[in-house]
Amino acid sequence: MNQMNSKSVTQAVAATLQEMIRSGVLKPDEKIPSQRVLSEQLQVSRASLREALLTLETLGLVRTYPARGTFVTGSQDAAGPQPWRFDGQVRIGDVFQTRALVETELCRLAAPYVTSDIVAALEQATTAFETAWSAGDLVGHVEADLRFHALIVETCPNPMLRDFYRSVRDLMTESQRVPIPNTAVARMQASIREHRAILEALGRQDGPAAAAAMQDHIRNTAACAGVSLA
Repeated sequence: MNQMNSKSVTQAVAATLQEMIRSGVLKPDEKIPSQRVLSEQLQVSRASLREALLTLETLGLVRTYPARGTFVTGSQDAAGPQPWRFDGQVRIGDVFQTRALVETELCRLAAPYVTSDIVAALEQATTAFETAWSAGDLVGHVEADLRFHALIVETCPNPMLRDFYRSVRDLMTESQRVPIPNTAVARMQASIREHRAILEALGRQDGPAAAAAMQDHIRNTAACAGVSLA
């Protein structure tokens, strides 16, 4: 793992911890070993481990309690909104508003430049998005979602918009994770259809239709996170 870039390491650690939870190595309500012990066990830096634990907390798989430590989600956890890790810096509603503006335009501008290879990559990401959700692989599900959106960003011909998106990528990414624990089956089925609608419009190189589909998707995702976009 030490040879991977930091994002890949974080993803790998998050996936490993998720599997430990799903397999019962780490049981509901069980306290996770200290970061020192766990980082040594997984042979990763504490920074990568902390980032992975924050990812799992947003996905609702673990919960951190002050002065107690981090525990696998279980009976002690009351239902409710997931923690917003950027609280005090920027409101989650502001992030979704920004996404609705920026990603919609990125999508519109990208459409004429979508090639058959890009369509195939978007299709692969969409299929992975669906398959991971069906398998209960939340980490893989979100990573596929991030790939889907990133492909659209990188296809946009406007370098300033691409650079702006990259500059706030961490905020955008976190907003894609936050709704997951509150996503019902029906909502996920709708989200899959929304991805398909975006993909179909991009495949036709129809910018206005792709932008409209992206806007609907972000609005509905925001609602799942408790944010209403007018």
